[in-house]
Amino acid sequence: MTLQCNEETQLINHLFKNYNKNIRPTAHPEDKVEVQIKMTLTNLISLNEKEETLTTSVWIEIQWVDYRLAWNMSEYYGLSIIRVPCKTVWLPDIVLENNIDGKFEVAYYANVLISYTGWMYWLPPCIYRSTCSIEITYFPFDYQNCTLAFRSQTYSFNEVELVLATGDTNKIEWVEIDPAAFTENGEWAIIHRPARKMINPNYSPDDLEYQEILFNIIIQRKPLFYIINIILPCSLISSLVILAYFLPAQAGGQKLTVSISVLLAQTVFLFLIAQKIPETSLSVPLIGKYLIFVMSVTTLIATNQIVVLNFSLRRPSTHTMSHTIKHLFLEMIPRFLGMSPLVDDSEATTEVNGVRERRRSSFGLMQRAEEYVLKQPRSEMLFDKQRERHGLTRSIVDTIDVSSTANLYKSLAQAAPEIKQCVDACNFIAESTRQQNNIGSEIESWVLIGKMIDKVCFWVAILLFIIGTVGIFLTGHFNQVPEYPFPGHNKKYAPV
Repeated sequence: MTLQCNEETQLINHLFKNYNKNIRPTAHPEDKVEVQIKMTLTNLISLNEKEETLTTSVWIEIQWVDYRLAWNMSEYYGLSIIRVPCKTVWLPDIVLENNIDGKFEVAYYANVLISYTGWMYWLPPCIYRSTCSIEITYFPFDYQNCTLAFRSQTYSFNEVELVLATGDTNKIEWVEIDPAAFTENGEWAIIHRPARKMINPNYSPDDLEYQEILFNIIIQRKPLFYIINIILPCSLISSLVILAYFLPAQAGGQKLTVSISVLLAQTVFLFLIAQKIPETSLSVPLIGKYLIFVMSVTTLIATNQIVVLNFSLRRPSTHTMSHTIKHLFLEMIPRFLGMSPLVDDSEATTEVNGVRERRRSSFGLMQRAEEYVLKQPRSEMLFDKQRERHGLTRSIVDTIDVSSTANLYKSLAQAAPEIKQCVDACNFIAESTRQQNNIGSEIESWVLIGKMIDKVCFWVAILLFIIGTVGIFLTGHFNQVPEYPFPGHNKKYAPV
């Protein structure tokens, strides 16, 4: 009985009859095996900033020549290509050097295509988790440069030479992207994808570290998610602290409640950012700088509100208002803010305890009435009514010397002691009223000083908040990916 088999089986049996997959495919020991490498990106899965790892789905295309597996097509029925399991042939043992999960193997051991010339073509799919050093200075307006480094684990440069794959015209110095299979990442946009061979001069050609193939993926973050979910809410909440200035100057408790509430909300946002970025002390992220800035502004506003409350609740019994303070806060600052002075220049001035001060215009009418009464002799105001009520004779009154208030007071004291007591009571009431009006005027002046401090700090806080916010985020806006991936090179390393 004759054993029947097809032509491909005969060819494989012939090729692998004396084939040893553990021997390097060279005719002489000093010869090199040239291995071409090409990477095709199918999916940029994720970039974990906290763990500083990049997860990608790629196809690694590896090509080399094995002269032992060449054949004459005319002898084998015109067969030009055969496919065999990859574990039955010699492999260059190329792995991802900066792998982080410990899985150096490919995801699927695809077959190797063998051409009749001995040309070997292997295209295994891989899901790699590689290290990627994260630069967080401009987070979330940042870009990252992640590298996938490949080299042979067992063969040196003198045995296996790694080169970039060659296309139709020249070397493919970029990471290929298959439009049919590629899925765009929602957080990152690929800007540059150069590839190059690196020779490390610190090692000799006999060292495994002497040569490696680097595939760079330069990606820029799409910041819309962070703008909508972190930056915008944080800015709106932080702006609420400005509204505390619209509360009365004496409402210090309510103002501090608003400021502390905003400060706690900002702390929550700071914790959210801390959970996202790596724990590094090399740099502070841009959004972290912004949160620290608005927290500092909120703290300054809270401190300012305590100072304003201290001024607003001052009393003449505890603090003496100098003319310099009143001139500065009630005349100069209102003019600087485009307001009319808060003191009435037409009011008369008095001197109390050696300090020259103006009376408040809100008490002006009462003060003028008081002065009018005090200027009139008390005896003249009371005598006409009191003399008849107490039965005084006209002859006695007519003999009184009314040339002065002092003489009248002495005369009344001699003629009618009851009138003297009434005049003393009126003098006491008038003096008490005048003192109370002076105290009320000074208390109102302290309140107005607190309001002026509030107004000045309100405009300072607004300008500081706006300038700081715009200035910080403008630095992130100008942090764009360079036009060329490598400094000093004028080549973009991208296909035409």
